[in-house]
Amino acid sequence: MNPESLKQLLENLQQGKVSVDEGLQILRRLPFEDLGFAKLDSHRAIRCGTPEVIFCQSKTPDQVLRIAKRIVSGGSNLLATRATPEHFSAVQNGLPEARHHEVARIISLVQREVPKAKGNIGVVTAGTADIPVAEEARVTAEVLGNPVTVFYDVGIYNFVALSFRVNLNVYHMVFVGRNYLWHTL
Repeated sequence: MNPESLKQLLENLQQGKVSVDEGLQILRRLPFEDLGFAKLDSHRAIRCGTPEVIFCQSKTPDQVLRIAKRIVSGGSNLLATRATPEHFSAVQNGLPEARHHEVARIISLVQREVPKAKGNIGVVTAGTADIPVAEEARVTAEVLGNPVTVFYDVGIYNFVALSFRVNLNVYHMVFVGRNYLWHTL
């Protein structure tokens, strides 16, 4: 559930379009919904402004699909990280609008526009081996409403050279090197 869907529920209650019992049934899922194998933080979008993100690693494709369906049915955008092709296949069968960002290992489904964040994020990699982690950072930031510029394969020692070519002061920076993620915001 996100602020817009909560507001809509309250308006529907006020207008008599939803009964009090139906409203209670919907609100029972707040703040957490127990799916048996996972507890979905269905209140996170209201508290933090962004819905829960699914970390797919160590979850079965069916578990990822079940969580994804609950997130989307609550009106929130979907962001699932460390997704395998098998995870995406399951999610796509249940949510055909979902998109797979293969290099980033992310599944996303944007059903409502996210307000654009202030500022820009620069994602910098030392080498090409770091691109998957950098893509994960880029796609995540973009789905959450942040404009991103990427600088790939600048070399571990060429960051200074990059700073002579590009005004890096206009970016909140994310540095990716040796498959690790560092950030300075």
